[in-house]
Amino acid sequence: MRFRVLGPVEVHADDGRVLSPVRRQERCLLGILLLEAGRVVSAERLCGLLWQDDPPERARQFLRSMASRIRALLAEAGEAEPAVRLVSDGGGYRLVVSPDMVDAHRFRRLLEIAAAATELGERDQVLREALALWAGPALHNAAGEQLRQRICADLDELRLYAVEESVAAGLELGRHHELVPELARLTGEHPLRERLVGGYMLALYRAGRAGDALEVYTRTRDLVSDQLGLDPGPALRELHQAILRDEVELPAPAAAPNPSRLPTPGVPAQLPADVPNFIGRETELAQLSDLLGAEVTSPATAGTLAAGSPAVVISAVSGTAGVGKTALAIRFGHRVRPRFPDGQLYVNLRGYDPDRPMTAGDALTRFLRVLGVPEVEIPLEVDERSTRYRSEIADRRMLILLDNASSVEQVRPLLPGTGTCAVVVTSRDSLAALIATHGARRVELDLLTQDEAVALLRTLIGPRADAEPDAVATLAQQCVRLPLALRVAAELAVSRPLTRLAELVAELADLQWRLDLLDAGGDPRAAVATVFSWSVRHLSAETARVFRLLGLHLGSGFDTYNAAALAGGSLPEARRALDTLARANLVHHAGAGRYGMHDLLRTYAADLSAARDGHEQSGAALERLFDYYLATSAAAMDTLYPAEVHRRPRIPAPATPVPDLADPGAARGWLEAEQPTLIAVAAHTAAHGRPSHTSRLSTTLFRYFEAGHNTDALTIHQHALDATRQAGDKAGQAYALHGLGSTYLKSGHYGQATDHLELALDLFRQVGDHVGEARALNNLSGVEDSRGCYGRATEYGWQALDLYRRIGDRVGESRALVKIGATEMRQGHYGEATHHFEQALLLCRQTGDRLGEADALDMLGSVECRQRAYDRAADRHRQAMNLYQDTGDRTGEGVALANLGIDYLGLGKHEDAAAFLQQAYALFLESGDDDGQGVALNGLGEAAYAAGHHADAVTHHSAALAIADDNGAVDEQARAHAGLGRARQALGDPARARLHYDQALTCYADLGVPDTDDVRGHLAALDE
Repeated sequence: MRFRVLGPVEVHADDGRVLSPVRRQERCLLGILLLEAGRVVSAERLCGLLWQDDPPERARQFLRSMASRIRALLAEAGEAEPAVRLVSDGGGYRLVVSPDMVDAHRFRRLLEIAAAATELGERDQVLREALALWAGPALHNAAGEQLRQRICADLDELRLYAVEESVAAGLELGRHHELVPELARLTGEHPLRERLVGGYMLALYRAGRAGDALEVYTRTRDLVSDQLGLDPGPALRELHQAILRDEVELPAPAAAPNPSRLPTPGVPAQLPADVPNFIGRETELAQLSDLLGAEVTSPATAGTLAAGSPAVVISAVSGTAGVGKTALAIRFGHRVRPRFPDGQLYVNLRGYDPDRPMTAGDALTRFLRVLGVPEVEIPLEVDERSTRYRSEIADRRMLILLDNASSVEQVRPLLPGTGTCAVVVTSRDSLAALIATHGARRVELDLLTQDEAVALLRTLIGPRADAEPDAVATLAQQCVRLPLALRVAAELAVSRPLTRLAELVAELADLQWRLDLLDAGGDPRAAVATVFSWSVRHLSAETARVFRLLGLHLGSGFDTYNAAALAGGSLPEARRALDTLARANLVHHAGAGRYGMHDLLRTYAADLSAARDGHEQSGAALERLFDYYLATSAAAMDTLYPAEVHRRPRIPAPATPVPDLADPGAARGWLEAEQPTLIAVAAHTAAHGRPSHTSRLSTTLFRYFEAGHNTDALTIHQHALDATRQAGDKAGQAYALHGLGSTYLKSGHYGQATDHLELALDLFRQVGDHVGEARALNNLSGVEDSRGCYGRATEYGWQALDLYRRIGDRVGESRALVKIGATEMRQGHYGEATHHFEQALLLCRQTGDRLGEADALDMLGSVECRQRAYDRAADRHRQAMNLYQDTGDRTGEGVALANLGIDYLGLGKHEDAAAFLQQAYALFLESGDDDGQGVALNGLGEAAYAAGHHADAVTHHSAALAIADDNGAVDEQARAHAGLGRARQALGDPARARLHYDQALTCYADLGVPDTDDVRGHLAALDE
């Protein structure tokens, strides 16, 4: 038997079969235990990882159930390997398995062998063997990327080390031609891995492409500078110079890390690199030093930190951005570093970034890791993490820099409990509550003094500044002594070495006058705008135009495709413009091929576009951008839901390039990454007279948003409805109303669903849209079925089916058959229901409708469950769940999980049933599906009753009843009352049990379903 974790989590059985747990969560559990083979992993830590630090109340019970299923899988896979077993051990779990049976441990062992090899050929062969064990990112089918990185960070780093060693060996063996394409890919994925970049440069040079090697260095230098504020390392710089001199030698091999485990963290040293060309701020630095209890003027100064030293808050005056808060804090940290022998901790809390700020919990996790706390020991709750953090640093003398905080809530859990540590917090806010409650001191950071501003310009510009002191002094005043403006102005001066500074100053003065900024009263933001204007004027006309148009983008970041769409150009042109803007500090690299802009720059660029480009040009740029998003959304949807192409509007190819989204993973990843921007596009187009864009975007993305994104679905469809109503577009209104009605149905709000779907049906009939009419009828069937109005549900269902068949829509036909069968099943007509579900399943497989196939399989499982064929039912529901997962339908996945829970109740596996139902409830809660929550809660009540936990059953059924009463789901009301009756009866409360049984009987009688017999049996038992 063999185990794989370097790629998908798999068990390779003795007989050659490849097995894997059905549920992703179980695959993750198995993967963690395999990575920790032979070591105990605490139940607390496993729950924290499996439920992303937010475990449900009964997480440990679910964990036991998952462990039980893994034991069964191991037994099935390796009857000849009784030594492989999963055991409970000291409040945790331990997988007893030989490390040689797990690919990750074999990989580590091969790295040890390679490190010890004395022959180059042997080392190369062993490294290749080690890398061949990888079949993709570790645990890639078992965990989302964030969790995967949390678990596998050391393995990912070792893999890259092995790649670098293999490249080095290959270069020594003369395989440079073979390595060039592979290194091109690797450096694209890891552009800051300087050893890989050096290998690429060397391979290109050896292949006779010295010019390309130098271009690789230039790109890397710019990227390192933009993202880290540093120059490349000495090895890369030396290689660059050697290529220029044509004197290249092979680099020395890197020191090997310990393959068994990355080195245990020593003294943390997280301070970013010291700020280059830092000028002035001596008063503020002295003030900070005084607050620590002793004067510090240089790194050589030593002293003892005063006990109880308070946290220090640095606040920019009036919240001015670009004043240098972070630079001051970092410079101070480097000055006082010797006074903190136990190290420094640093985190950027991203308090004012467009994206989500970092939470205190995430920051604590980062700190605990760097402090050497094993992953398995990091507590789940934030307050427990904070307590552990304070314990870890209680006896240490450390400097803690919390950068860019937006609130006291971000900061408070990160404060130490003793005075041996010092904390520096930077924020645009004064954080008054921190000062009031924690004795923090505020250092208000003002603009630079005139002398400091002049000194900074002289340092940045170089010797030219010494020859023109008056011009430099004037330039400092023109920049209002704001560091950000000064650095941008200096960059422009450096880029024009043949122009006298006095001429540049005159240009800026003239620009100030023409922009009417001289009377701005010294507002630093006005100075920034002036300097930006000056810098932009020296770009090429096309690059300046790209800069202006980027200010119109609606998202928090942008990529080359967005820039090309806004500018109406090609990808190479957009890439060149972005590279130029990055070198001019007007945009910055944000990683993964994306860029960002400082908020001041974004505002300035948008204002400049409005002034320079005019409504017509900026409108055309936005039109191209919206066309791009519409076309790319359509391409993604065609990949994910190919059977429904005919249901979506035909979108013409845009005038600008779009990414290749033929791979389902790429398509889903693009939609998930761009989802906030897509909502913003819908809002903007609806509010600014582009109803066609809003309507087509809403209709195109209908199925994606229906799959568990209810809140965003309501938002985008409402934007579409508002826009099309204003435009008088009846067809567009019909589709928007249908989208809203379908979403309300999915989330269990049946009254609102009916209102919107009936309006949509009327409009579809008015405009003669038979496909839309049939879809509205089919969804109305679903509403009436959920309400228990089976006669009307059947009537709507057959109308939809007849219309679908007349227009030849086989996808719609299968969906209508499922709706009709569902109503038949609830009425106890199991033969008819099965027939219709099987017809639907055949149609779905013929048309390639995988989502419809999942629905049909799920309903077939439910009808078999009602006939007590629980094993067959569970098999159907597993198939449906896998299809829902593959198509990204979180709501469908929740339905299949809830049904699996009922199957397992029928099989008498109460703990497994509860685990499935709890997972279903979590998915419904996440997607805002009230109806689903009620179904899962009723299931949890039935599981609790079966396990003898009658009080828990009352709790779950009561919660389900409240939801069912609210949304009018009569069948779930009846189910909840019946469950409450059983639980109350078991608790010795026959009077209340009778009340609930009577209510259940009334509901079931109104529905006309066979469940009344069971309730009557319970009532009879009460009378005995």
